[in-house]
Amino acid sequence: MAISSGALRRFDRYELKYVVPIRQLPALVSDLVPHMQPDRYGDSGGSYSISNLYYDSAELHMFQSKLAGTSYRRKLRVRVYGDSPGDPRHNAMVEIKQRLRRTTQKRRVVLPLGEAYRLCEGREPSGLSDSGDREVADEVQSLVLGLQLRPVCIISYRRRAFVGSRFESGLRITFDTDLWCAPPDPAFPMPSLPRYVMPRDWAILEIKVDERIPMWVCELLVKHDCQLRRVSKYCLGIVSLRRLPLPLNPWAHIDAAPHVAATPCEA
Repeated sequence: MAISSGALRRFDRYELKYVVPIRQLPALVSDLVPHMQPDRYGDSGGSYSISNLYYDSAELHMFQSKLAGTSYRRKLRVRVYGDSPGDPRHNAMVEIKQRLRRTTQKRRVVLPLGEAYRLCEGREPSGLSDSGDREVADEVQSLVLGLQLRPVCIISYRRRAFVGSRFESGLRITFDTDLWCAPPDPAFPMPSLPRYVMPRDWAILEIKVDERIPMWVCELLVKHDCQLRRVSKYCLGIVSLRRLPLPLNPWAHIDAAPHVAATPCEA
């Protein structure tokens, strides 16, 4: 699966995450399809693989800032779409994902996988002629060198994604299943020793929107009793790999009542 070099470099949006049983997905999708369509990576409505190589400091600065609930925090990752072995010529995204209070901000540059590794080592990648790409690459280098970042965790999952109509172009809804992690591995994105960090009968539903969630989506969440949860795939992976005794199981103690009131729905 190819990543276009013309991919959007930066954007701001709200992201809300819910955990739902797999058995609910057919009904949820059935209610979505009159309003949305599959994204370009899953043309027929099917799922596809996403693999992320996360970077952090020796002290796990980015992991710790998430646990502390810091209002301003960042993560650096290399993202690859598809199941093919790690070909250094295969396009990848180098992405800074930043959280500023309730808003998620992303900056990214598309590079061949080998050059993406080079950039995340703090070295100059080749072939960057666009000034926008150069600006993002400079920020990545500054982050890597300033915090002495190194690869710490691979996170991969299957995603089924839908995008809004031209009237709701900023709306995106995704369902992530089969979430697993692995230590950094030269075989990225297909390491030899993955381990599942999410029960395989559950999914993570993410709603991504520029401003407000449409009312029909809020009604859908109530109808299907979707549970709002703060789920960090990266943190789940680190907890599993480092065997940390931290309360990061979003599937424990699922309440009976939905938590839709916390979403920025339309008035």
